[in-house]
Amino acid sequence: MSQSFIPVGALGEGFAPEADLLGETADLAGRTFTLHFEAPHFEAPMELRIAGNTASWGAHTDVPVRVTSIRPGVYLVDGVADGVSTTFVADTATGAVTLVEGRLPDAATRAESAHTRVRRGDEPTGVTARISHGGIDGPPARPHGPTTALVGLRNRYTYSPSEVYEHIYLTPELYTWHCLRGAEQGLADTDRCHHIAVGDGLTLFVWREKIVPTLGLLLIDLDALRTDGKIFGDDGFDSGSTVNFPVGARAEILGAVAP
Repeated sequence: MSQSFIPVGALGEGFAPEADLLGETADLAGRTFTLHFEAPHFEAPMELRIAGNTASWGAHTDVPVRVTSIRPGVYLVDGVADGVSTTFVADTATGAVTLVEGRLPDAATRAESAHTRVRRGDEPTGVTARISHGGIDGPPARPHGPTTALVGLRNRYTYSPSEVYEHIYLTPELYTWHCLRGAEQGLADTDRCHHIAVGDGLTLFVWREKIVPTLGLLLIDLDALRTDGKIFGDDGFDSGSTVNFPVGARAEILGAVAP
């Protein structure tokens, strides 16, 4: 019997036991950063204020966040504000910052087939991601930007004793995922993605799934063979409530395919 796709809430329950997560850090508690993003997304600087396990930015105040550091000076600040997945990736050494804002499709968009969407000229997925690059307190010494460092690699990620996936990075816009063991065992698909260089051997990888609307985000450190990030989606198959759960994995490079 073939495996069926499951909602993101059930996926989070599968990932939770013995999850290989990075511990949270208090390094940024009490600090305020003035972020200057490239036009046209933002016309004025944004203040990001971090107070322990909450953060404030723009019109959002005291949003619960998870703050982690996969490398010295590189921080991930992640939360959900007014239904929008919001993740800051900041490098305090280079002064570079990237903001990823993800939105799930509304009920009408969710009900459309991928066939209907592509006939209209849209992407197969209704999940959107706005990615903005900028600097902390001024222009960065080394800005974040697109990369092809992962393209061609086939990696295995062990998120917990029960959850193991492989990724094949096909192009800068497409990758294939396959669940080797876990709640989605036997399932696989090819989805839209984005690759952003954060540092040498460190890529911010964002993906957007089309069958079960999902936004995923990982910092992939190929030097330490470690990842840190999150998965965001609806708790069930209907758009009633959302879940935003942390993920982390040990990485193995299994090989490479021709890009």
